[in-house]
Amino acid sequence: MTTTPSLKPFAFPLAAGALAATLLLAACSSTPPLAYNVPQQPEGASGYTEKPGWATRKFAVAAANPLATDAGYQVLKAGGSAIDAAIAVQMVLTLVEPQSSGIGGGAFLLHSDGKAVEAFDGRETAPTAADEKLFLGADGKPLAFIDGVVGGRSVGVPGTVRMLEMAHKQHGKLPWAQLFTPAITLAESGFRVSARLNTLLKTEQHLKKDPVALAYFYQANGEPLATGTLLRNPPLADVLKKIAATGSKALLEGEVAQAIVAKVQGHPTNPGKLSLADMASYQAKKRAPLCHDYRAQSRDYRICGMPPPSSGAIAIGQILGMLGNTNAASLPLVTGNSGSPGMPGPTPSADWLHLYTEASRLAFADRAQYLGDPDFVQAPGGNWMSLLAPTYLAERSKLIAQQPGGQSMKTGKPGVPGAVSTAYAPMPDQPEYGTSHISIIDGFGNAVAMTTTIEDQFGSRQMVRGFLLNNELTDFSFAPADVEGKPVANRVQPGKRPRSSMAPTLVFDKASGELVMSGGSPGGALIIHYTAKTLYGVLNWGLMPQQAINLPNFASLNGPTILEENRFAPATVEALKARGHEVRETAMTSGLQAIARGQAHGTPLLLGGADPRREGVVMGD
Repeated sequence: MTTTPSLKPFAFPLAAGALAATLLLAACSSTPPLAYNVPQQPEGASGYTEKPGWATRKFAVAAANPLATDAGYQVLKAGGSAIDAAIAVQMVLTLVEPQSSGIGGGAFLLHSDGKAVEAFDGRETAPTAADEKLFLGADGKPLAFIDGVVGGRSVGVPGTVRMLEMAHKQHGKLPWAQLFTPAITLAESGFRVSARLNTLLKTEQHLKKDPVALAYFYQANGEPLATGTLLRNPPLADVLKKIAATGSKALLEGEVAQAIVAKVQGHPTNPGKLSLADMASYQAKKRAPLCHDYRAQSRDYRICGMPPPSSGAIAIGQILGMLGNTNAASLPLVTGNSGSPGMPGPTPSADWLHLYTEASRLAFADRAQYLGDPDFVQAPGGNWMSLLAPTYLAERSKLIAQQPGGQSMKTGKPGVPGAVSTAYAPMPDQPEYGTSHISIIDGFGNAVAMTTTIEDQFGSRQMVRGFLLNNELTDFSFAPADVEGKPVANRVQPGKRPRSSMAPTLVFDKASGELVMSGGSPGGALIIHYTAKTLYGVLNWGLMPQQAINLPNFASLNGPTILEENRFAPATVEALKARGHEVRETAMTSGLQAIARGQAHGTPLLLGGADPRREGVVMGD
């Protein structure tokens, strides 16, 4: 038996039992002050675990770890705002998901109060002593990626806490200090090591090189802490107490900042250039969100994301915009097309994947050519929207071979938006990793989409006072220029913010202005594709957020066509190869979180989804 909720205008199947449970939860409307209760601590999965999707009525929070989600839930239950909940979630993630984000990293946050959208930039910055030769070896050639990552060289000024402080001053409802209670409590009393953290520690090669991290994450015999081990972190609890009492200056000034700088500058083989002055002078920024129109299923939407230094919103907007100029909308999902009997469900067709990955090649060519910190890099034509202009995307779409049997371009070239010329060289291919995503809708009409990171798995592998430091500077181009000496837009410069792929996204109904969805994902450069997949699944294919998240992953970074292994039928792979695609099947571990507005029998609902590839959940009333 099913009901038929809708997402204005989507029709989604929702289990009647889930709806009944939701309505029962919603009957409890009291909002006591925050009195944090430590929940039972489930062991999160590290493989692929089916998740049901969630439905709530008043508010919802989606995060990458059950303990973090629960912290946000308790804050919302106590009358906190979406920003309040995001702060509590992030502090707990620092403790329970240290491999992905934390107070030692940076973040981008989108906020809507139902009237305006704001973009908060907490991206890390390069030290003032850094220059474009930061990642060049003695021979003048770029270092191997991991040689740049591990140590102090890669550490940028962490911006997450100062950014959240800025957002809280505008949109917080509960006192700042209260929001640290969950993380402090868990750090002192202990939390259970999740299966995912244990699995990542087993495969990690460099974390043991740091004595502090070795002592914290590993047993005396060198084996990683077993799943379920009760792990306490008194040093982090102490730092969080300081931040709770005096704000971001407790991290960026004083003894904690001194410990960070000493760690970075004192690394025995790969020291960095971070200084106390760099730390104290860090500024979070409010930027104008990057919003563009999108039409799907005869409805008009407004999709909002982060502007540069993030490349996420522009790349997603380009991909969706170019697809709109093709026959992609006429190509439905194919049922019974999964590559694995254990993972049934619909998949995109080979024809649709051809169009999507061709559009991706063109978007990533532009990304490599033009994108960088807007305080250092001029937008084409003086406006980043030039890359999303309908006439420009229509012209770019003509490069996609749409006819049956049309061949892949294999590698796209950057376009020229209008009469724009550039003095920059395209950035060479380079790995990107890491990250976590948080989506929240509160009971006051506010919404948050926040993507947060320390970049690579376990960041720079440098642990200070119970938390890991980022390796965000490796998001800059290691090569500052091409062979002709033409500079790369995303090269290292003092005080500059590295280009990011993070794509926190808020979607609105264009006519009414009402929020439709909050979503995003971790995954390095693949964040763009994971988020675009979910947006397309919800807006174009009419799926519930959980169904869209469950779809197999796919991508192109302007090279091979990448497919999630064991998720596509052999016939799909062969059809792509017949069109000239070099296909690579690999694990694509997204960590999508999404919450959408919907309704069932006239009852407004919040429909939540969390990625089955990670351990996240959704909670709400």
